[in-house]
Amino acid sequence: MGVGVRRPLRVASAAALGLGLALSPAAMPPALAEGVLERVARTGQLRLIGPIDHPPMLSVDAKGQPQGYGALVARRIADLVAKAVGKPVQLVYEPVADSELISQKLGEGKAELACGLPFTWAREEVLDFTFPIAMSGLRLIAPAGRLDGTVASLAGQRIGVVRDSLADTQLRGMQPAAQVQTYLDLAAALKALAAGQLNGVIGDTAILAGLTSEQGLQGMAQTPVRPYLRYPVACAVPENASAYRGLANRAIVQLLQGYIEGIPADVSAVDRWIGPGTALGLSQQQIRGAFDALLLGVEPLRVVVAVPASAL
Repeated sequence: MGVGVRRPLRVASAAALGLGLALSPAAMPPALAEGVLERVARTGQLRLIGPIDHPPMLSVDAKGQPQGYGALVARRIADLVAKAVGKPVQLVYEPVADSELISQKLGEGKAELACGLPFTWAREEVLDFTFPIAMSGLRLIAPAGRLDGTVASLAGQRIGVVRDSLADTQLRGMQPAAQVQTYLDLAAALKALAAGQLNGVIGDTAILAGLTSEQGLQGMAQTPVRPYLRYPVACAVPENASAYRGLANRAIVQLLQGYIEGIPADVSAVDRWIGPGTALGLSQQQIRGAFDALLLGVEPLRVVVAVPASAL
């Protein structure tokens, strides 16, 4: 695909973006008495929180640094925020496994970003979500041929899920006869499956694929073909930080649009984590199709190509 010519994307300064909250600073905790962009400008840091074992979305490398598709998105957001505040911004990562603690830290102003989360109404009450970064769904992983993935096949089976997750809620609702076993994270649930303590595990399709590869599990299959539930995956940010959330949304749309337009840096960055040859193994056509669907109704933010004077 060619690269479209558009007006440059203008990034406003922190002051022009209207920072701050409506409440009086005296009535708020110190961490919330300033806007998110003001805090990032003061500290020079954008704090990312999340699990260390959710490949390909978010995990850590040998040096303890965040890696994965969610980390890629977070770095793009940090880069655009740096332009807005007019100074370098360092992406700082803090491992947080518990989803409730993630919401709490964002709500208390102890972090600015968590990427790779599905929308839930409970989270929406205490934080805000960005534009989606991907589509995913809930599926069952079990030894190939043991369960066919139908709702009926789950009755009486020991099925592992992450406690208080979408999978936990959906499984209890769609098959009350399942023997639900809860775990702190999917990595622990998969280890229990490998040890024969479970008949199957239900969780996010992409993360199940990444963990299965990382743990070297053999003979596993994900079913059904159509997920029990499909949902967008996004980043979570503190509530009522519209200027910051707007920048995050622009960074996300630029990445997705760049992939669709075939910009090499965007294509290679995304493919590294979810494209051909990865544990998830999506084709470029599948990724473009998903990104196209996510971008429906959104104004494209394409890269502006400089035209040489000699060509005018």
